[in-house]
Amino acid sequence: MCLATVYKTDDDSVILKNTSRIDVEGDKLILRDIMGQETVVEGKILMVDLANSIVKISCK
Repeated sequence: MCLATVYKTDDDSVILKNTSRIDVEGDKLILRDIMGQETVVEGKILMVDLANSIVKISCK
């Protein structure tokens, strides 16, 4: 299983650890962790590093 940590690029803070799914709906990103908890943020995905399980997003 490949789980990722999602970071906000402007301050490199962690938004969500153990992220198993990201859905994109317009400007909205719906992040879901392995326990099924959802976190919704407005922004866009800037980078996905699958080898190191890192996702960087910019938030509005």
